[in-house]
Amino acid sequence: MLLTKKILLEFQKKLSLQRYATSSIKSYTNALAKFLIAFGGSPLEKVKEKNIENFLFHLQKTENISSAYQKQILSAIGKYYELFHSKKLDLKYLYPKRKQKSLPKYLTRNEIVRLISACKNIKHKCILKLLYGCGLRVGEVLALRIKDVNSDQMLLHINMAKGNKDRTVKLPKKILYDLRVYYKKYKPKDFLFEGQNKPFYAAKSIQNFIKKYALEAKITKTVTPHMLRHSYATHLVENGIDIRFVKELLGHNSIKTTEIYTHIPDIAKSEFMSPIEHLNL
Repeated sequence: MLLTKKILLEFQKKLSLQRYATSSIKSYTNALAKFLIAFGGSPLEKVKEKNIENFLFHLQKTENISSAYQKQILSAIGKYYELFHSKKLDLKYLYPKRKQKSLPKYLTRNEIVRLISACKNIKHKCILKLLYGCGLRVGEVLALRIKDVNSDQMLLHINMAKGNKDRTVKLPKKILYDLRVYYKKYKPKDFLFEGQNKPFYAAKSIQNFIKKYALEAKITKTVTPHMLRHSYATHLVENGIDIRFVKELLGHNSIKTTEIYTHIPDIAKSEFMSPIEHLNL
């Protein structure tokens, strides 16, 4: 048990040095812990792909693990052997088959207005507006620090986003005004959105208040935080914004990264407007 704990702590340190996001480190560590406990009595350097296959089969039968969790465990195991044993395991055949992705669900402009208008809490309102008005992921909102808000240039810096990619997005005027009201009231010290007796706010809290306001706004769809990001992207495309520019704003990876960078204008100087600027809020 002590050895397992030692390995996990060292694993966390190595991932942190490789600049993995905090949420990714936590997910990888939890997944690896399950593997280490199962193989605790065996020399880990001698574990073969077939042993891992049997381990996953056992988890499928006894715990009915999801495809996403299966991928997470495999990624964690592969990373462990790469970092601790300089060994690259061939685990591709154990990854679940890709399902055809369904189209992302989004809210109409009218639904966005109703959702945000139902919110009277200034902290909640700022979070809602950042999710929709800047197309941020929940983790990106929670990781925002006061220093990331550049009100002089009307920019927002997103640190260590998904895939370890920093990016900069335009900060709409409608959001800056609310952020200033929020800042004066709550006076956060480091993270922009602090929790009660915690350095930052909880993702679960955001999910809960979004459901609450959606209900109050009489929106029949099941509204999630990520749906606001989908709505942002959808409304940008509907407004005629180049799809390559949208990919950059969202921080998505692209096969033709260089081509995208040469065609996208400087964000601070561009005429691009967030869809939130067109709404009566």
